[in-house]
Amino acid sequence: LRHGLERVESGLDRIFTPAWNPFYQLGALGWYFYWVVAGSGVYLFIFYDTGVFDAYASVERITVAQWYAGGIMRSLHRYASDAMVVVMMLHLVREFLLERLYGKRWFAWFTGIPIIWFVYTAGITGYWLVWDKLAQYVAILTTEWLSVLPMFSGSLARNFLHDSILSSRFFTLMVFIHIAVPLLTLLVMWIHIQRHARPRMNPPKGLAIGMMLAMLALSIVKPAVSQGPAELAKVVTEIKLDWFYLPVYPLLDHLSGLWLWIGLVGVTAFVAMAPWLTRRVKPQPAQVNLEGCNGCGWCVADCPYSAVILGPRTDGRPYQSQAVVQLGNCVSCGICAGACPSASPFRRTGELAPGIELPDLRTHELRERSVAAAKGLSGKDRVIVYGCRHGADLTRFAGPGVGVVQVSCAAAVPPSFIDFLISRHHADGVFFTGCRDNDCQERLGARWLQQRIAGERDPHLRQRVARERIEIYWAGIDHDADLRRRIEAFRQRLRELPPIRPPHARDDAIAKQEGSHV
Repeated sequence: LRHGLERVESGLDRIFTPAWNPFYQLGALGWYFYWVVAGSGVYLFIFYDTGVFDAYASVERITVAQWYAGGIMRSLHRYASDAMVVVMMLHLVREFLLERLYGKRWFAWFTGIPIIWFVYTAGITGYWLVWDKLAQYVAILTTEWLSVLPMFSGSLARNFLHDSILSSRFFTLMVFIHIAVPLLTLLVMWIHIQRHARPRMNPPKGLAIGMMLAMLALSIVKPAVSQGPAELAKVVTEIKLDWFYLPVYPLLDHLSGLWLWIGLVGVTAFVAMAPWLTRRVKPQPAQVNLEGCNGCGWCVADCPYSAVILGPRTDGRPYQSQAVVQLGNCVSCGICAGACPSASPFRRTGELAPGIELPDLRTHELRERSVAAAKGLSGKDRVIVYGCRHGADLTRFAGPGVGVVQVSCAAAVPPSFIDFLISRHHADGVFFTGCRDNDCQERLGARWLQQRIAGERDPHLRQRVARERIEIYWAGIDHDADLRRRIEAFRQRLRELPPIRPPHARDDAIAKQEGSHV
């Protein structure tokens, strides 16, 4: 299923480019459509009248008499609501297929489940406010469905026996619910992203503009309209159903309300418990070595999950602060280890113990693996390939001129390792690969790695390292053939480069001291 998903996304990459691929922006698009719904809803509320006979008439005035503004706003409100359901469900399925729900990532998954219920509640109550035939159908079936619950005991359905029984206060109540539920949704959406540093809440401007133009075009070509006024004295026999928000309603013709409740609550509970339904090896969280930590805060700035903070010093050393790992947030991505300025493989004296690292792959172990992968390589095109565990299986690319090292995330490799491998003649070039372009499994790892190599982010790669000896290609798991071609093309370029210049003695001395902090 994941291979199939990535093939679909590869097609969308060609259409939209990776920067605008909507599948990489599903969470941000959910926020975007929420604000479109909220903004258009405020406009509609200004002209809406509550009342048994006033509700439908006011909606018609908005739609027909004010078609150039209110009519478009109503259609935008409808289509943005439908789009929010689509991106919400795609986001749920995609996160499951990419396994972004296990371990410490359970929080975002678990808090996302109530959002689904709130969105559907807001959408269904919105249909009631129109008070047309579809609203009548929805209202009667909903109240009958709710009446099977002991807290309602059949009292709701009696309000819809006849128009004379239905009170205008009912529409006031529906307006209150239709406003209150989206506000609760916004609160839960905010909680949903609390463990993410720099959450992506806005899609790229170009994608946002394109989505708005598409919805505006749809609003003009196929505007949202009512289906005739509700008449409780008559039975609704034919309607046009919104399958985005009302797919379970036809089931009430075949199932009792109680069984439908049991089914929906059961599915919800099963989905909510998904992070704990399979046994998985739990990687150990990052650990702080106070001997190598001076409280610089680079690991704090780079952690995608707000799992590292600065706390007061506890070892008496003359520094104001130290890194502290919040165990409940750490997903063991290793990006903090790649950000630590003391994670230098050049150190020869003393134990190589940087300020922060992963117990499952300590910095000295990464150096040993890198050197071991380089042993036996020959020629002028020796390449060390670093790849994250969520990308392609690197073992199939190993060969006489290619050594591979799998890490938790490509950004877990400190930039000084590139300098070390090339300047110490362990390799002629270093190749990074991993997740798909603009869709890092660890959210920010790919971006941070590229910025470090470009010298835009600390710890940056030293200028003495020739950038033409570094290659990055984000392949995912469905671009094995392309990845192999890119590696071979990179080796061909390396063969055409002049020999590696031995490091200047002064530069070499500075490099050796990189692990001792300033």
